[in-house]
Amino acid sequence: MSEKGRDYFGESGLEKVCMLEYSDVIDPPELIPKPMKDIAWRNGISAIACSGQEKKAATIAKNVISQKDQEAAFYDPFMNRNVAHPTSDFETFVHLLKGSLGTGMLAMPMAFKNSGLFVGLVGSIVVGYVCTYCVHMFVRASHVLCHRHQLPAIGFQKIVELSFLEGPECLKKFSKAAGYVINFGLLTELLGVCSAYVLFVAKSMKQIVEHYWHVDMSVQVYMAIMLPVLITINLTRNLRHLTPLSMISNVLFLLGVFVSFYYIFEDLPPISSRPASFSSWGQLPLFFGTTIFALEGIGVVMPLENNMKNPKHFISCPGVLHIGMVFLIILYAITGFFGYLKYGDKVEASITLNLPVETMLGQFLKTIVAIAVFLTYFLLFYAAMDLLGIVNGRRFKTRPLLKENIVRILTVIGTVVVAGLFPNLGPFLSLIGAFSLCVVGLIFPPIIDTLIYYREGLGRLKWRLWKNGVILACGVLGLVTGTMISLQEFVESMGGA
Repeated sequence: MSEKGRDYFGESGLEKVCMLEYSDVIDPPELIPKPMKDIAWRNGISAIACSGQEKKAATIAKNVISQKDQEAAFYDPFMNRNVAHPTSDFETFVHLLKGSLGTGMLAMPMAFKNSGLFVGLVGSIVVGYVCTYCVHMFVRASHVLCHRHQLPAIGFQKIVELSFLEGPECLKKFSKAAGYVINFGLLTELLGVCSAYVLFVAKSMKQIVEHYWHVDMSVQVYMAIMLPVLITINLTRNLRHLTPLSMISNVLFLLGVFVSFYYIFEDLPPISSRPASFSSWGQLPLFFGTTIFALEGIGVVMPLENNMKNPKHFISCPGVLHIGMVFLIILYAITGFFGYLKYGDKVEASITLNLPVETMLGQFLKTIVAIAVFLTYFLLFYAAMDLLGIVNGRRFKTRPLLKENIVRILTVIGTVVVAGLFPNLGPFLSLIGAFSLCVVGLIFPPIIDTLIYYREGLGRLKWRLWKNGVILACGVLGLVTGTMISLQEFVESMGGA
């Protein structure tokens, strides 16, 4: 390597990460290094990325840079990922469904109770589309930032920190704080949903045991019975090893849903017997919070995408994300609409609690859905541990696996304790959806999308800014109104418990 090459790239040729820009000011013209922060980005990715390999730069002629040459010069984060047990597209699809299929879907009839039939139907489709788009923005931001900063993969906190560093100078000092905020929101969401799942399974067990053996025990006793099994399953560290459990859970849950449809569609009352819209504006935030809880699976997205064999397939068109979300939105809308049509104001926080326990089919249904929800717990818990950075002892220097196991056990116990303290499922789901999921799923994605494109421009007439501003405003409105009303409902339900 020449002396000039060493100045540009260091002795190893790999020590400095730079950008090469063609200059015709120098005589003779040549490619010169330029700091990454001064480079103009196109579509979120730099025109030419170089890691010190001069042979790439030598192939680029003045003003004649073909698409093939540009792609050859890109740093490909996906090729540099080192995942011990990568998951296939199908395995990722299975996990994505498992991350969203749960008590949220079973609570959709309750959501429609607060919105009315047709407002709920339109609202669930709109909320589903916005949630999917926000997840898409988050994953796309991670791909852009991986290209720019030559990182193979990044998690939620790093995405937020780097995006704030890409924005205006006045926001850069808040990058660390923003990363901590989204970590807190994600952990609250993931572990809150885990608690909700524990509560749902315990209530289902209680209903069945009381019917068969007439034993009157509190729901907290059933939670204590579940605890050893939860601890054992959640000591698993390999996501791929959990795929069979996800598959079993999905099959059981969908089977339970189809069996519940048998009861729901039996002797349906006329549509005119239920209100088409909500009766008071105070009900709408409850619908919003429950629907967000049901549809927003952003907490499991980055762990799934980071473990994929072909990460580009996650948000491609049609990709794993879009196919999975279309399926979920249709299933959720059908469940909410016809579940509320069937049971009206008598609908419970979970539709399975409305189904008869006296028949064998009803007992079978409650059992398989409880097992399916129980098996969902581990995927959300895995995402929470990945968020904490302790999977495979990454955060600990001495006795990493022992310390990781201790953290896992204490966290499982914590989710069970929270479920035991707040045994009211409906308001609990709405509160989690309104607070944590609005922050993580609706507020941060448009902010991040705006910041990563800040330097290259926000489009004609700043369309990207206007689009993200509308989503952000909806997220803030949902956060404030949803949290306040859900908290009020939550407190009232605790008083009546």
